[in-house]
Amino acid sequence: MSLFRTKSVEQSIADTDEPDHRLRKDLSALDLTVFGVGVIIGAGIFVLTGTVAASNAGPALALSFVIAAVACGLAALCYAELASTVPVAGSAYTFSYATLGELVAWIIGWDLVLEFTVGAAALSTGFSAYLQQVLEIVDVTLPSQISSAATGVIDLPAVVIALLVTWMLIRGTKFSSRFNQVVVALKLVVVAAVIVVGVAHIDTGNWVPFIPDAQPAPESSGGFADVPLITTLLGLEPAVFGLAGVISGAAIVFFAFIGFDIVATTAEETKNPQRDVPIGILGSLAIVTVLYAAVSLVVTGLRSYRDIDPDSAAPLADAFEDAGVGWMPDLISVGACIGLVVVAMILMLGQSRVAFAMARDGLLPRPLAKVHPTYGTPYRITVLTGIAVAALAGFVDLSTLAHLVNIGTLFAFLLVSIGVVVLRRTRPDLPRGFRTPLAPVVATISVLMCGYLMLNLTGDTWIRFLVWMAVGVIVYFVYGRGHSRLGHREEAAGNSLST
Repeated sequence: MSLFRTKSVEQSIADTDEPDHRLRKDLSALDLTVFGVGVIIGAGIFVLTGTVAASNAGPALALSFVIAAVACGLAALCYAELASTVPVAGSAYTFSYATLGELVAWIIGWDLVLEFTVGAAALSTGFSAYLQQVLEIVDVTLPSQISSAATGVIDLPAVVIALLVTWMLIRGTKFSSRFNQVVVALKLVVVAAVIVVGVAHIDTGNWVPFIPDAQPAPESSGGFADVPLITTLLGLEPAVFGLAGVISGAAIVFFAFIGFDIVATTAEETKNPQRDVPIGILGSLAIVTVLYAAVSLVVTGLRSYRDIDPDSAAPLADAFEDAGVGWMPDLISVGACIGLVVVAMILMLGQSRVAFAMARDGLLPRPLAKVHPTYGTPYRITVLTGIAVAALAGFVDLSTLAHLVNIGTLFAFLLVSIGVVVLRRTRPDLPRGFRTPLAPVVATISVLMCGYLMLNLTGDTWIRFLVWMAVGVIVYFVYGRGHSRLGHREEAAGNSLST
């Protein structure tokens, strides 16, 4: 059996009509755009702004966001074409199965499991931290034994929110979408307040120099594990700020854009995927890019990058405290607390849909792809996802895994960009609701940008990523390859021909 056998687009679409594995089509272009905005605006904008401004880019943090957005935008064009051509749950996994073969599809599916599950757990933990800040406003303090996995026994708020989100997802994507729309509206009000109030207190002198001169990196960050891989490969002296710092910053703030690809995982549940999925992907990314650039200019305008604490968990709140706007930190905490619920929910939605597609193909146990008879959702895999996220969020400190999520996402973007060109060559006859303009050029630039951003992540991130991928390859050969429905179909076809 070939490791690179591909599953035809027609077969992928036909599998969506199986009675026990058919998802309900409830979502519109507005639902998808709100999903995209809801999941992208999360912990990244509330936390990474301070870290990257102080340690990498200075006021040019806005350029870091733009560079990351361009890389995402190029990949988004490729996602939009594939999602409109193959409107099936699974996103990059499904696209890779149709273009690059089963082994590559498994690897990317395994990669997405890491991205979505760990990301949802980390954001559940982030919700817990912001919830405790909100509770302190009304003089309520949770015992440390139940409020932190790092200093206590369990992070109970993180566990509770993960399980609550699981229940909402089982109830149906339309139900989840309505909740998402309300929360995203509240979150956008907070972001708008940050921009409008912040503009009135900006000191433009804090933007000079806009791109600080490059400086040697601190000695503590000079080891292989702590510096960008490209620095080690090219034998460069570790440095911060300057143009290299802006690009390294882009690789880090890329975390703030993670999630728009989840729109593609809902293609099978969309009323008109050929039209609505591209609108959802590109629309949400455009909206968020403008907001991110504005917020980054505000945070570096309110406070000099030299005075920002790179380890602060609330750089936006700190900046407004310095500016004398004492009520804004409370508003930001409330907005972040509410917003992180939606981000965790949509990441879990993405994880359940990818795992659902893998189970339907037999690469994971088929019973996991069973759809709820009333709600039309993959409830079994959603329950398992919720339990895994709750366990990680409740008992593991996940603060070191943001970079790992970044590299997994960039890898997925890279493969999708390759896949769009491959499918153009192998199946030019397929109807495409959206066509990537100048596809070979856009895909090539996307691959180069994603690859370069991956090289700007640290050595220890690469080690963890490669270990996770190696485990995934072992699982594929032990279970997935032998249970593949595509493999069984090929074997049956071969037997019929031989007889």
